[in-house]
Amino acid sequence: MTNVLVCIKRVPDSSGEVLLTEDQQGVDGRYVGFTVSNHESCAVELAVRTAEATGGTVTLLTVGPPEAAEQLRDTLALGCQAAVLVEAEPSRLGPADVAREIAHVVREKESAGTTYDLILLGNDAADSGDFQVGIRMAHALGRPVVNGVSTVEVADGNLTARGDGPGGEETYSLPLPAVATVLEGGAEPRYPTLRGRMAAKKVQIETRALSAEPAGANRVRLLLPPPAPSTVEVLGEGTEAAAAVANLFEKLGVTR
Repeated sequence: MTNVLVCIKRVPDSSGEVLLTEDQQGVDGRYVGFTVSNHESCAVELAVRTAEATGGTVTLLTVGPPEAAEQLRDTLALGCQAAVLVEAEPSRLGPADVAREIAHVVREKESAGTTYDLILLGNDAADSGDFQVGIRMAHALGRPVVNGVSTVEVADGNLTARGDGPGGEETYSLPLPAVATVLEGGAEPRYPTLRGRMAAKKVQIETRALSAEPAGANRVRLLLPPPAPSTVEVLGEGTEAAAAVANLFEKLGVTR
């Protein structure tokens, strides 16, 4: 039996126009819908498959605003059994804060008798793209971690994860308990069934407060530099330009 914890995040739905706040530091949520990223949808699918194959369970966890309960409900309908919401204002959190909160929940659950054999996350968040939470959290828990995988399998106390590498497909074997971050493409996410939606409505979402004050996102405002000035030189027209083009090629070193 494999118990899986999947970490998801409430992110803007990028299928529509996304507008930034006046300080350019966040998304103006008044004009967009919210969802979970494609990476995380695939992570959920892999988690449900793993639990079904081993007779285990899938628990969801998110660190975010109270409204993130909507994404938890939607994802519960896919075949997950439990959900935890750590309430926090996302703009106050950096990846180190999120990783710390996930690790804190895992430790407390273990102390209460619930162990997660496998923790799955999206390879990176669709909004911030920081690529850090999985590694930081695994380090805090002292668990092995593999990043950017497309499929996972659990057997005989080990995790086999596969993903694309520079030389083709790469295969990793890690002892459980382990952590993996998932890229989209390795599993086709399922659609919720009516039965799944009805079951999701009955699940009591566990709500928690932050375990510590955030260290801060340390966000930096990024601005595009002004375009570099450019000049255009007309070498000539028709055959009259041939000699000038040849001289230019010679100057550039592209001819001998």
